[in-house]
Amino acid sequence: MTTLVSPQGASEVINARRTESLDAPSILKLVQPETENLFGLVNVVNLIEKAVLAVTLSNEKDEVLGHAAFFDYPNVASVDQSKWEDWLGAFFDCKNCTPLNTLFLHYFVAKREYSHGVAREIVRTMFNAVPEMHFCFLIVPNGAFPDSALANIFKPLDKLEGVKGPDNCVVFLCHRHNHVPVLHIRQARVEDHDDLTPIFNRQSDMLKMTYGDFFLAELIEAQDENMQCLIAEVEGTAIGFMSVCNIVNTGLLNECFELGPYHGLSKPHPDDELEAPKTPTPSPPTEPEQMSDDKPASGRSSATDRSTDSKQQESTMDDGRKDETEKTEEMKSEAGKSEMTGTASKVSQSVTGTADTETRVKPKLSEAALGESSSSLLSHGSDHGSQKSATSQDKPESAKSSRAAASPPAQSLSPKPVTPMIPKPRKRFVPKYKGESNAFCIQLFIIDERYEMRSVDFLPKAFEMFPDRDFCAMTVPHLVPEFPLLQKFMRATPRCPSILSQELYLFHGAGLLKDFRVRPACTSDSESVEKLVSSLDLHENLIADLQQFNKARRDDDGTEIQAYVATCNQKVVGIAVVRIEEDIEYIRSHYNIEDFIYYNHHRRDEHGHLYHFALNPAFAHFSKHFLKEILRQGHKTCLYYPVYPPFTSREVVGKHSLVSAMNDMVPVRPRRQITYPLEVLGSNAPSERVLQTKEQYSLCHINRKLTLEPKVVINARIVVVGASDTGVALLETFVFCPHLRFNNLTLISPHGLPGEMPPDEVRDQMMGTSHCYSQDEYTQTSLRTWVNVVYGKMTAIDRKKKNVVVNNSTLVPYDHLIICTGQQYQIPAPTEADISRLATSNEAPNSPDRWFRGTPPKNVFVVNDAYDAAVTLYWVENHLVNSPGKALVYGNCLDAYCCVQTLMSMGITGDRIILVEPPLNYQTTCFNNETVDAAVLKAMKDAGIEVYSGYLLARWNDGKGGEEVITASFTSSTKPIRLECEAFFSYYKKKVDYEAFRAINDACLVFDGRLVIDASFHTNDVSIRGAGTITKFQRRYHADQWTHSNFNLKEVGIQLANTMLSLFDPTLESEREPPQEIVNLIPMYRSPKIQGGYLPGGYYYLHIGKPSLNVPLDVQMAQRDCGAEWITGTPGGTPDYFRLHMNQYKTVETVTCLSKQPIDTSNIICLYGLHERYLNDPAQRCVVYGSNDFYSYFRQPWCLAVYHDRFADFRDEVRELLVTRPADGVEALEEKVRQLIDEDLQMNDSQKKNLKNEFSTSRSKRAVETRLLSFLSYNYYHLPMYAKPGMV
Repeated sequence: MTTLVSPQGASEVINARRTESLDAPSILKLVQPETENLFGLVNVVNLIEKAVLAVTLSNEKDEVLGHAAFFDYPNVASVDQSKWEDWLGAFFDCKNCTPLNTLFLHYFVAKREYSHGVAREIVRTMFNAVPEMHFCFLIVPNGAFPDSALANIFKPLDKLEGVKGPDNCVVFLCHRHNHVPVLHIRQARVEDHDDLTPIFNRQSDMLKMTYGDFFLAELIEAQDENMQCLIAEVEGTAIGFMSVCNIVNTGLLNECFELGPYHGLSKPHPDDELEAPKTPTPSPPTEPEQMSDDKPASGRSSATDRSTDSKQQESTMDDGRKDETEKTEEMKSEAGKSEMTGTASKVSQSVTGTADTETRVKPKLSEAALGESSSSLLSHGSDHGSQKSATSQDKPESAKSSRAAASPPAQSLSPKPVTPMIPKPRKRFVPKYKGESNAFCIQLFIIDERYEMRSVDFLPKAFEMFPDRDFCAMTVPHLVPEFPLLQKFMRATPRCPSILSQELYLFHGAGLLKDFRVRPACTSDSESVEKLVSSLDLHENLIADLQQFNKARRDDDGTEIQAYVATCNQKVVGIAVVRIEEDIEYIRSHYNIEDFIYYNHHRRDEHGHLYHFALNPAFAHFSKHFLKEILRQGHKTCLYYPVYPPFTSREVVGKHSLVSAMNDMVPVRPRRQITYPLEVLGSNAPSERVLQTKEQYSLCHINRKLTLEPKVVINARIVVVGASDTGVALLETFVFCPHLRFNNLTLISPHGLPGEMPPDEVRDQMMGTSHCYSQDEYTQTSLRTWVNVVYGKMTAIDRKKKNVVVNNSTLVPYDHLIICTGQQYQIPAPTEADISRLATSNEAPNSPDRWFRGTPPKNVFVVNDAYDAAVTLYWVENHLVNSPGKALVYGNCLDAYCCVQTLMSMGITGDRIILVEPPLNYQTTCFNNETVDAAVLKAMKDAGIEVYSGYLLARWNDGKGGEEVITASFTSSTKPIRLECEAFFSYYKKKVDYEAFRAINDACLVFDGRLVIDASFHTNDVSIRGAGTITKFQRRYHADQWTHSNFNLKEVGIQLANTMLSLFDPTLESEREPPQEIVNLIPMYRSPKIQGGYLPGGYYYLHIGKPSLNVPLDVQMAQRDCGAEWITGTPGGTPDYFRLHMNQYKTVETVTCLSKQPIDTSNIICLYGLHERYLNDPAQRCVVYGSNDFYSYFRQPWCLAVYHDRFADFRDEVRELLVTRPADGVEALEEKVRQLIDEDLQMNDSQKKNLKNEFSTSRSKRAVETRLLSFLSYNYYHLPMYAKPGMV
């Protein structure tokens, strides 16, 4: 905060901030007649949109007092923005001015009485915000002269001797040292103690409490050849202190961090061990070993040897990632190719204890750095991944082909395919460096807050103290916010596990060089570039593009190529390749790029597509400057970079390579798409550029505004346990905060992130869906780019040391732990009832709900996620399909019915399927709809499926044990049954996994059937939170029936993330401790609870409903305030069954669909919560006009706007118009309605008529119509079926 004083004595406390487009009207009010003379007639919004830095000063009332826009090129129309250095150098002596240290003032306005103070403050803010800046130019037309506010700051620039100067303008210059001078750095003296002590005391008293009052004087006095102390001085007063030491434990740092790109912070030595020792390839198994695998039981063996094909594939992958084993144990991402364990082994571990194995870790893609081949663009995908991606799209064989590709083919001696196997964990290789230390460290650093942006001024002197060292190292605690000095350092990637509970930051001495320039590439750069990128994955694509650029400057199809190199001291240190973004219409329609740009202010040719970007890690802090120069020299304003899923073929990835600048870019949220009835729309459908089908990807973006906008870096270790919908929503919310960068997001999950396997329609149909995320949505968010994944199960929690133990072997440290594992289907525990005595379920000696604590039979399957489904269907395809045995499905949930239909889709006839339904958990079935229940039951009986209801599992194989289930016995309230089966699929009650329960319970977290939390997600440990179906609310809320299971789990995860953001986001009010609750109320959520699936009979099922308790439908409809329901069609009829329920307020509360044809799910979900007027009164049309098909009704063109992803925002805007007073003293329409309701709870017809008349004659009606037309016009690329004014 700064105070400005006008010449008249008035004062204003001001705040400097970045300009937003919403400031444009206030800025225009400050325009003076001389403003246009100086800067011309400009579009202020366009200026703000394309400026690299726009600063606004506002007072405490948020009134704009001044504004300035800075660009990285001069505002002279005749000067090419990419060549301003040549133009300026032709007239003036400005050889020290480079794009790295120079900006141009393109616009300035200020409130007249404060203009002098505003100008000084804005210039000071600019130099502080961008420490590299030394020069700021002001260029005005001939005949104009800056007003006094600018004339005091900018001085005319001296021309070269004998040079006339430019004809059309005058150049003025402002130097940084006149406003924010470079700090004077010298060696510390004991006398500096008195100046520094107040600074230390203001920021921390820990050192004083630990070492005494005079620790600083003693430290300064102890200086020697190994330790030096430096002082920053301003006007003779010490304002900053730094202690540096050349004794660094590089061995410990190398054990804890990935220091390969920095040669372990050591000097090269001939005895350095840089590569892992070669592992000899084992010989193929003998024929007897092969034949033993042919048995059905051994087809699911827990063998851990890789197949020969898998080894060959790994060798191929390693060609592009030479140091792969140095990073961490990676698991291949294909659909179970090397992930899948034999089912028996997997299940055994889940119920008897997780095996003590080395845990595999997949680091995030954004950690990839030059010289560190830790990540691949294809996430270590392979040609097999390419085959999967291609074949999985072929219908109807997609399921078989993708699962076949997902499994390693049998070796030559084996007549049958074998089960997918998991590789043996290899011991992590850590390079060993024998050379001397090449780094010094910063032991202690502090600086006055007023000068912290100049902290980097310490570094030249620090390197001068130790001229034989190339690196400066600094460790900081995870919870310490990243201060300005660290923004110039490189963050070292931690190894997992790391025993050092701090972050390591590094700075290379070469980073002090200011001769960092960017220029177009040339032929002579080829050799240097090849050396620079030789360790990058897919670097051959980069080299090929560079050669094509040098050859023709464009592709064979005519697409222009732009290639730029970054140089320092004439040496190539970076390379980038850009093309024009040809699919910008597709990007605009499928991604929310308008969260970051105003699309209409950018020409089509100003959008660029980044194909390659590589920069030497020593110059990583110049990464954003490199991007800014690419935009300037390439005449671009925006860059886009796609990240494809791991199963994408290399042909689709095309000419890309993994860029090292993803941390400087922002991830862009995908947009929900309308499902268009193209046969109805005809020529009124959106353009092919919008509708085209493309391989899905996630999108990263940067524009000119973002190049000088730093992100807030969060190093807190946030560990999420469980890849449930709640956990994924939490991570997604964190990742898509554009102004925050979370460096330590970690997910612990047995099978990693969902959506990593190629699409497989049959596999995805084996379970019901909550419609929280689709395969495309997983792909478009690409959490693997930003989240580290630890593959394994949580087996213990050490609350004191803040560690999670994974697989009983690996420690994952945390600062914030979020448990959202959810509940899973478990191996059922037989009650051990003896059916030979005709025992009933009530006479069973054991509870059916206990955990199974033995080794389960090998042909018992539980399916909890896509990975389990892939394993199960692989076994079904290779064993059950071709055998005469029966499949027994045990369960009465939606997933059980989906499993029955999937087995039939795999070719198993209905007479070979048995469905045993246990007693209902609640009063309702999973459908809670008699019509749906009857249709599904009839379809199963028509298919010949045996259905038994009300039975509990009593014994397997009559209690005689065995490795496989041959018979299964069940009890009921009447007589028992005994059934033969070859495969047993269990969908009995979901419950908390035993390993998760044991970890929670042993950590003394309150567990009452589920993990107990309060309304703010807190457990009894302030560092541990819980969410999702694993949790329940504390009993003090008296709401035992309500849990997160009753709500939309994605919304729960988003709400949890929002409550945690207050801990990290400086723009939000910080939460130091859990807030005190005034009333004991649980939170309620608004999003609908959704379920869907593919059911027996070939029915597509969708149910959308209000979050509620499990109450029978007939009981709900008997309530007086239930509203009304409308039903069209019948199951399997023409039309199909569609139930629409509206509450007493006539808003849609429930939708149930059962259809033989695929349902437009994304469209139908949008109906929830809408008033009937938005939908043209469907109930009235159903009754009065006899409309008997809601499917065709909601596919009519008029309702497509309702499905638009921005329609909810439009509704909010309309409501805002109706609640806002049109003028002072004039009541808003909403206020009038409230007055009538307060007087009488219901309005009569006369009052309604008067309100309608008032609305039709008011400004509000015209404002609503204008807003509607604006909505349709702005989104016309999605909604061309609507006529606009002037078209009719």
